[in-house]
Amino acid sequence: MDFYEKTTKSEYIFEGRVVRLRYDEVELPDGSRSNREIVEHYGGVAVAAITDEDEIFLVRQYRHPYGEVIYEIPAGKIEKGEDPFECGKRELKEEVGATADHYELLAVDYPSPGYCGEKIYIYYADGLHLGENELDEGEFLEVVKVPFDKAVEMVMEGEIPDSKTQIAILKLKLLRDKK
Repeated sequence: MDFYEKTTKSEYIFEGRVVRLRYDEVELPDGSRSNREIVEHYGGVAVAAITDEDEIFLVRQYRHPYGEVIYEIPAGKIEKGEDPFECGKRELKEEVGATADHYELLAVDYPSPGYCGEKIYIYYADGLHLGENELDEGEFLEVVKVPFDKAVEMVMEGEIPDSKTQIAILKLKLLRDKK
């Protein structure tokens, strides 16, 4: 069966600094019609940075949509036209103050495919060199190092609800267990 939908009309109804909201009219595979509300976002990058002592860097920060302070791996949004890998290196430096000898793409996450086109590129980094972080204006966070096995426990116990962080930690755990 052909699952593709044909867009017959598209209109932007909101354009902000971070997202744009588009309203599409579509023709479904069976010929019927429907509507789609799409959030456009340039995407994001997250970096699971592991120290030589097998600790993972996490950041604690307030996330307004949830009204909570949560743990996440260092992450940020891709600027228009920015390469995801370069963004990941930039975010690791800004948030943690680290650079790395080795980076590897772990995954590309589609966090909410029902209504949002955002992609989050998740990298693994090691061979870290630590310096001072360079937070963006208006960015407030706490950097913590957590033993990797403890981070796995935190995911499994629900202490880390952030999906990109869960993906990174659990995928790294599975890759390590295969060795």
